[in-house]
Amino acid sequence: MNDAIWAGTVTITGHEQAELEAYLARPLGDRSRGGVVVIHHMPGYDEATKEIVLKFAAHGYAAICPNLYSREGAGVAPDDQAAAARAKGGIPDGQLVGDVAEAAAYLNSLDHANGRIGVIGYCSGGRQAFLAATSLRIDAAVDCYGAFVVNDPPAEFPMKVKSLLGRAPDLSCPLLGLFGEEDSFPGPEEVATLAAELEKLGKEHEFHSYPGAGHGFFSVDRPAYRPAAAVDGWQKVFAFFGRNLSA
Repeated sequence: MNDAIWAGTVTITGHEQAELEAYLARPLGDRSRGGVVVIHHMPGYDEATKEIVLKFAAHGYAAICPNLYSREGAGVAPDDQAAAARAKGGIPDGQLVGDVAEAAAYLNSLDHANGRIGVIGYCSGGRQAFLAATSLRIDAAVDCYGAFVVNDPPAEFPMKVKSLLGRAPDLSCPLLGLFGEEDSFPGPEEVATLAAELEKLGKEHEFHSYPGAGHGFFSVDRPAYRPAAAVDGWQKVFAFFGRNLSA
């Protein structure tokens, strides 16, 4: 069995023909495979996010993470790009949808792609995964503690975005949600509201909330990391994509 992978930085075309840096990892075998677009968290396109891309490739998927902050300048440190993007209120929703659509198209252009695409996002990327799943025709979406899907951000918050709850009728695919019971953005009441709305609409979804975990519990390089929640969460992610991204 060929378990070799290729990984490295590539350039893709994003929304409105913008040039985006992206991190790609894919198996080198010739088996048919689904693709996963990884949407990075608010702190940006960092080493820990690239490790997530590698993890998907090791499990048989072609995966790509576009640097959503690429427009803040080539050669600029990721932390500085993230600060510049936050100062502008974050990534506009329309731009995000365009970037994800182009990243998905890039994955589907690769050899052995089976045409099925999943998206997964963390923190602000969790919200953006839900946005992509209500704006594009994709096959599976994972929201990891995405804030401001249900409620608007507080006035003092750097992200100048709006609730996406009204977009729930447009959800195009099954949704897996992974949350921490001690999180405030989203808090448990927001998770419950979203679950109730999806239930009312008959949208396929699977939500799990972890006791003792707060925001960022998947982040292995941060104090918020909670190993038990993260290990169980990864098992659920791979089971979910296994059901929905197979040819």
